[in-house]
Amino acid sequence: MRYFNKVCFIILIICFSKGLGLAHFGMIIPNDNMVMQRDFKKININLSFSHPFEGQGMELVKPAEFFVVTNDKKKNLLGELNKTKIMDNKAWTLDFNIKKPGVYNFCMIPQPFWEPTEDCFIIHYTKTVVAAFGADNDWDKEIGLKTEIIPLAKPFGLYAGNLFQGMVKFDNKPVPYSKVEVEYYNKNSKVSAPCDYMITQTIKADKNGVFSYAVPASGWWGFAALNNSDKKMMHKGQEKDIELGAVLWVKFEKWHMDN
Repeated sequence: MRYFNKVCFIILIICFSKGLGLAHFGMIIPNDNMVMQRDFKKININLSFSHPFEGQGMELVKPAEFFVVTNDKKKNLLGELNKTKIMDNKAWTLDFNIKKPGVYNFCMIPQPFWEPTEDCFIIHYTKTVVAAFGADNDWDKEIGLKTEIIPLAKPFGLYAGNLFQGMVKFDNKPVPYSKVEVEYYNKNSKVSAPCDYMITQTIKADKNGVFSYAVPASGWWGFAALNNSDKKMMHKGQEKDIELGAVLWVKFEKWHMDN
Protein backbone atom coordinates (compact mmCIF):
# COMPACT_ATOMS: atom_id res chain seq x y z
CA MET A 1 0.00 0.00 0.00
CA ARG A 2 2.84 2.39 0.84
CA TYR A 3 4.48 1.62 -2.53
CA PHE A 4 1.15 2.15 -4.33
CA ASN A 5 0.63 5.54 -2.69
CA LYS A 6 4.16 6.59 -3.60
CA VAL A 7 3.64 5.62 -7.24
CA CYS A 8 0.31 7.54 -7.37
CA PHE A 9 1.99 10.59 -5.87
CA ILE A 10 4.76 10.52 -8.47
CA ILE A 11 2.22 10.18 -11.29
CA LEU A 12 0.26 13.16 -9.99
CA ILE A 13 3.42 15.27 -9.79
CA ILE A 14 4.37 14.34 -13.36
CA CYS A 15 0.89 15.12 -14.70
CA PHE A 16 0.77 18.44 -12.86
CA SER A 17 4.17 19.53 -14.10
CA LYS A 18 3.28 18.60 -17.67
CA GLY A 19 -0.01 20.46 -17.41
CA LEU A 20 1.61 23.75 -16.46
CA GLY A 21 1.78 26.19 -19.33
CA LEU A 22 0.09 23.89 -21.88
CA ALA A 23 -2.46 26.48 -22.98
CA HIS A 24 -4.22 25.92 -26.30
CA PHE A 25 -4.41 28.70 -28.86
CA GLY A 26 -6.09 28.93 -32.22
CA MET A 27 -3.68 30.92 -34.39
CA ILE A 28 -4.01 33.22 -37.41
CA ILE A 29 -0.55 34.62 -38.16
CA PRO A 30 0.05 36.79 -41.27
CA ASN A 31 3.58 37.57 -42.45
CA ASP A 32 2.65 41.28 -42.27
CA ASN A 33 -0.04 43.06 -40.26
CA MET A 34 0.66 46.60 -41.53
CA VAL A 35 0.71 46.83 -45.34
CA MET A 36 2.07 50.12 -46.66
CA GLN A 37 2.01 51.54 -50.19
CA ARG A 38 5.62 50.54 -50.79
CA ASP A 39 5.05 46.95 -49.63
CA PHE A 40 4.25 43.83 -51.60
CA LYS A 41 0.46 43.74 -51.77
CA LYS A 42 0.07 39.99 -51.17
CA ILE A 43 0.30 38.64 -47.64
CA ASN A 44 0.66 35.04 -46.52
CA ILE A 45 -1.60 33.89 -43.67
CA ASN A 46 -1.12 30.71 -41.64
CA LEU A 47 -3.82 29.02 -39.56
CA SER A 48 -2.91 26.53 -36.86
CA PHE A 49 -3.76 25.18 -33.42
CA SER A 50 -0.96 24.89 -30.93
CA HIS A 51 0.87 25.55 -27.70
CA PRO A 52 2.65 28.60 -29.19
CA PHE A 53 5.39 29.15 -26.62
CA GLU A 54 6.50 25.51 -26.52
CA GLY A 55 6.20 25.11 -30.28
CA GLN A 56 3.95 22.07 -29.91
CA GLY A 57 1.39 21.83 -32.68
CA MET A 58 -1.87 19.92 -32.85
CA GLU A 59 -3.86 18.87 -35.89
CA LEU A 60 -6.16 21.56 -37.22
CA VAL A 61 -8.79 19.98 -39.43
CA LYS A 62 -10.29 22.28 -42.03
CA PRO A 63 -12.12 25.05 -40.13
CA ALA A 64 -15.88 25.31 -40.10
CA GLU A 65 -15.49 28.94 -41.21
CA PHE A 66 -12.71 31.27 -42.28
CA PHE A 67 -13.50 34.76 -43.52
CA VAL A 68 -12.38 38.37 -43.59
CA VAL A 69 -14.43 41.45 -42.71
CA THR A 70 -13.43 44.87 -44.01
CA ASN A 71 -15.40 48.04 -44.67
CA ASP A 72 -18.52 46.24 -43.36
CA LYS A 73 -18.18 43.53 -46.01
CA LYS A 74 -17.62 39.84 -45.22
CA LYS A 75 -15.78 37.56 -47.64
CA ASN A 76 -15.67 33.77 -47.29
CA LEU A 77 -12.07 32.48 -47.62
CA LEU A 78 -12.62 28.84 -46.68
CA GLY A 79 -12.28 27.61 -50.25
CA GLU A 80 -8.94 29.38 -50.68
CA LEU A 81 -7.18 27.51 -47.89
CA ASN A 82 -4.37 25.12 -48.74
CA LYS A 83 -2.97 22.36 -46.56
CA THR A 84 0.38 22.89 -44.91
CA LYS A 85 2.29 21.81 -41.81
CA ILE A 86 3.06 24.07 -38.87
CA MET A 87 4.91 22.75 -35.82
CA ASP A 88 4.88 19.32 -37.53
CA ASN A 89 1.09 19.17 -37.60
CA LYS A 90 -1.68 19.69 -40.14
CA ALA A 91 -2.43 23.37 -40.66
CA TRP A 92 -3.70 25.72 -43.37
CA THR A 93 -2.35 28.61 -45.39
CA LEU A 94 -3.39 31.07 -48.09
CA ASP A 95 -2.09 34.09 -49.97
CA PHE A 96 -4.37 37.10 -49.75
CA ASN A 97 -4.23 40.09 -52.08
CA ILE A 98 -4.66 43.47 -50.41
CA LYS A 99 -6.37 45.62 -53.03
CA LYS A 100 -7.91 48.51 -51.11
CA PRO A 101 -7.22 50.58 -48.01
CA GLY A 102 -8.93 49.15 -44.96
CA VAL A 103 -8.69 47.32 -41.68
CA TYR A 104 -9.03 43.60 -42.39
CA ASN A 105 -10.43 41.35 -39.63
CA PHE A 106 -9.48 37.73 -40.37
CA CYS A 107 -11.61 35.26 -38.39
CA MET A 108 -11.50 31.48 -37.95
CA ILE A 109 -14.16 29.26 -36.40
CA PRO A 110 -12.65 25.76 -36.10
CA GLN A 111 -14.29 22.39 -35.81
CA PRO A 112 -14.61 21.25 -32.17
CA PHE A 113 -11.35 19.75 -30.88
CA TRP A 114 -11.53 16.94 -28.32
CA GLU A 115 -8.93 17.39 -25.57
CA PRO A 116 -8.73 14.20 -23.46
CA THR A 117 -6.46 15.71 -20.80
CA GLU A 118 -9.12 18.34 -20.02
CA ASP A 119 -12.06 16.02 -20.70
CA CYS A 120 -13.78 18.61 -22.87
CA PHE A 121 -14.16 19.97 -26.39
CA ILE A 122 -12.38 23.18 -27.40
CA ILE A 123 -13.57 25.76 -29.93
CA HIS A 124 -11.43 28.88 -30.33
CA TYR A 125 -13.01 31.78 -32.20
CA THR A 126 -9.79 33.30 -33.47
CA LYS A 127 -9.18 36.77 -34.89
CA THR A 128 -6.26 38.78 -36.30
CA VAL A 129 -6.36 42.35 -37.61
CA VAL A 130 -4.37 43.64 -40.61
CA ALA A 131 -4.26 47.33 -41.55
CA ALA A 132 -3.52 48.45 -45.10
CA PHE A 133 -2.56 51.63 -46.96
CA GLY A 134 -2.96 53.99 -44.02
CA ALA A 135 -6.50 53.00 -43.07
CA ASP A 136 -7.15 53.48 -39.37
CA ASN A 137 -10.85 52.77 -38.87
CA ASP A 138 -12.96 49.87 -37.60
CA TRP A 139 -10.09 48.29 -35.65
CA ASP A 140 -12.43 48.05 -32.64
CA LYS A 141 -15.35 46.75 -34.68
CA GLU A 142 -17.33 43.87 -33.20
CA ILE A 143 -17.54 41.07 -35.75
CA GLY A 144 -20.39 39.25 -34.02
CA LEU A 145 -18.65 35.98 -33.17
CA LYS A 146 -20.12 33.77 -30.46
CA THR A 147 -17.32 35.04 -28.25
CA GLU A 148 -14.61 37.56 -29.13
CA ILE A 149 -12.14 40.06 -27.78
CA ILE A 150 -12.88 43.64 -28.80
CA PRO A 151 -9.58 45.57 -28.81
CA LEU A 152 -9.62 48.80 -26.79
CA ALA A 153 -6.10 49.60 -27.94
CA LYS A 154 -5.40 49.66 -31.67
CA PRO A 155 -4.25 46.09 -32.48
CA PHE A 156 -1.48 47.21 -34.86
CA GLY A 157 1.17 49.93 -34.73
CA LEU A 158 2.06 48.87 -31.19
CA TYR A 159 5.47 48.88 -29.52
CA ALA A 160 6.73 46.29 -27.08
CA GLY A 161 6.06 47.71 -23.63
CA ASN A 162 2.72 49.23 -24.63
CA LEU A 163 -0.28 48.45 -22.46
CA PHE A 164 -2.82 46.45 -24.43
CA GLN A 165 -6.49 46.41 -23.42
CA GLY A 166 -9.44 44.42 -24.68
CA MET A 167 -13.03 43.65 -23.76
CA VAL A 168 -14.22 40.04 -23.56
CA LYS A 169 -17.67 39.45 -25.03
CA PHE A 170 -19.89 36.38 -25.09
CA ASP A 171 -23.17 36.49 -27.03
CA ASN A 172 -22.48 40.21 -27.61
CA LYS A 173 -22.34 40.94 -23.88
CA PRO A 174 -19.27 41.80 -21.76
CA VAL A 175 -18.07 38.94 -19.54
CA PRO A 176 -17.23 40.12 -15.99
CA TYR A 177 -14.07 38.64 -14.51
CA SER A 178 -13.35 36.42 -17.51
CA LYS A 179 -10.07 34.50 -17.37
CA VAL A 180 -7.63 35.56 -20.09
CA GLU A 181 -4.54 33.50 -20.96
CA VAL A 182 -1.62 35.31 -22.58
CA GLU A 183 1.16 33.61 -24.49
CA TYR A 184 4.05 34.56 -26.75
CA TYR A 185 4.49 32.92 -30.16
CA ASN A 186 7.96 31.56 -29.58
CA LYS A 187 8.80 30.92 -33.22
CA ASN A 188 11.91 28.79 -33.73
CA SER A 189 12.16 28.44 -29.93
CA LYS A 190 14.32 31.54 -29.55
CA VAL A 191 13.15 32.20 -26.00
CA SER A 192 13.28 29.96 -22.94
CA ALA A 193 11.12 30.34 -19.84
CA PRO A 194 12.82 30.17 -16.43
CA CYS A 195 10.09 27.73 -15.31
CA ASP A 196 6.76 26.36 -16.51
CA TYR A 197 4.80 28.97 -14.57
CA MET A 198 6.23 31.62 -16.92
CA ILE A 199 5.02 30.03 -20.17
CA THR A 200 1.37 31.09 -19.99
CA GLN A 201 0.41 34.16 -18.02
CA THR A 202 -3.15 34.44 -16.74
CA ILE A 203 -5.04 37.62 -15.96
CA LYS A 204 -8.69 38.39 -15.26
CA ALA A 205 -10.97 40.96 -16.77
CA ASP A 206 -12.68 43.47 -14.50
CA LYS A 207 -16.41 43.70 -13.81
CA ASN A 208 -16.90 45.27 -17.26
CA GLY A 209 -15.07 42.48 -19.07
CA VAL A 210 -11.99 44.69 -19.70
CA PHE A 211 -8.48 43.30 -19.28
CA SER A 212 -5.05 44.97 -19.48
CA TYR A 213 -1.61 43.55 -20.22
CA ALA A 214 1.77 45.25 -20.66
CA VAL A 215 3.66 43.29 -23.31
CA PRO A 216 7.35 42.81 -22.36
CA ALA A 217 8.84 41.93 -25.77
CA SER A 218 8.31 42.37 -29.49
CA GLY A 219 6.61 39.70 -31.59
CA TRP A 220 3.21 38.05 -31.80
CA TRP A 221 1.20 37.69 -28.60
CA GLY A 222 -2.01 35.71 -28.21
CA PHE A 223 -4.85 36.60 -25.85
CA ALA A 224 -7.38 33.85 -25.14
CA ALA A 225 -10.48 34.57 -23.05
CA LEU A 226 -11.95 31.26 -21.90
CA ASN A 227 -15.55 30.54 -20.94
CA ASN A 228 -17.68 27.40 -20.97
CA SER A 229 -20.60 27.02 -23.33
CA ASP A 230 -24.06 26.46 -21.87
CA LYS A 231 -24.35 23.53 -24.29
CA LYS A 232 -22.76 20.07 -24.21
CA MET A 233 -21.39 17.72 -26.85
CA MET A 234 -21.47 13.94 -26.86
CA HIS A 235 -18.24 11.95 -26.66
CA LYS A 236 -18.40 8.16 -26.45
CA GLY A 237 -21.94 8.29 -25.16
CA GLN A 238 -21.32 10.94 -22.51
CA GLU A 239 -22.10 14.65 -22.40
CA LYS A 240 -18.96 16.80 -22.25
CA ASP A 241 -18.30 20.48 -21.65
CA ILE A 242 -17.30 22.82 -24.48
CA GLU A 243 -14.61 25.41 -23.80
CA LEU A 244 -15.20 28.47 -25.97
CA GLY A 245 -12.19 30.69 -26.42
CA ALA A 246 -12.15 34.22 -27.78
CA VAL A 247 -8.65 34.51 -29.22
CA LEU A 248 -6.97 37.64 -30.56
CA TRP A 249 -3.44 37.74 -31.97
CA VAL A 250 -1.57 41.06 -31.86
CA LYS A 251 1.93 41.94 -33.06
CA PHE A 252 4.17 44.31 -31.12
CA GLU A 253 7.17 46.02 -32.73
CA LYS A 254 10.63 46.84 -31.44
CA TRP A 255 11.34 50.42 -30.43
CA HIS A 256 14.01 51.81 -32.78
CA MET A 257 16.02 54.87 -31.91
CA ASP A 258 18.19 56.80 -34.35
CA ASN A 259 21.69 57.47 -33.06
